[in-house]
Amino acid sequence: MVRFVAKRKSKQIPRHSRRVSHQLSSDARVVIVADTHSRPHPEAHRLVAERDPELILHAGDIGNLSVIEDLERIAPVVSVRGNIDARGPFVPDDVHLELSFGDERLDIFLTHIALSGVRLRADVARAAQAGGASLVVCGHSHIPFIHHDRGLQVFNPGSIGPRRFRLPIVFGVLERGPQLMHVSCETGERWLPLAM
Repeated sequence: MVRFVAKRKSKQIPRHSRRVSHQLSSDARVVIVADTHSRPHPEAHRLVAERDPELILHAGDIGNLSVIEDLERIAPVVSVRGNIDARGPFVPDDVHLELSFGDERLDIFLTHIALSGVRLRADVARAAQAGGASLVVCGHSHIPFIHHDRGLQVFNPGSIGPRRFRLPIVFGVLERGPQLMHVSCETGERWLPLAM
């Protein structure tokens, strides 16, 4: 006897994407954070404010939304939902971000989970390229790095939340170019990422 089992249709919730543009000064700094998990490092806000950013990007796993409110006291914030964050209309799954540093333009695809191992996921690469991005900014792994894959630059700022394993507690800084770097919340100094 052969049994036929009806497959349940999975309730795929459509991704909520947003397109955002920001005009910045030609010498602007953008601070990039991720994986705060409701508890940013005690020095994080002071160190972020010292960089005098014109914009802050949060690459997900925000936790309590008061984290965003606190960051907005420093500069406007563009954020995406991480896998620990609730779905809602206020925080999209990904953002196509067009930044203008004076007359220089940079298109960024901001999302939380972008990698499979050390490779950029094909679906993320397609979404980034379809939106004209040259830089993918992601979080999730808590591992800070700068990498090139599938014709795109990939940047993970690391985590400024609770320490995971022996990973550093760091955030990213973006300047025109694009120039990217990491800053340690523990020393306040530049931190060099893993080579990938």
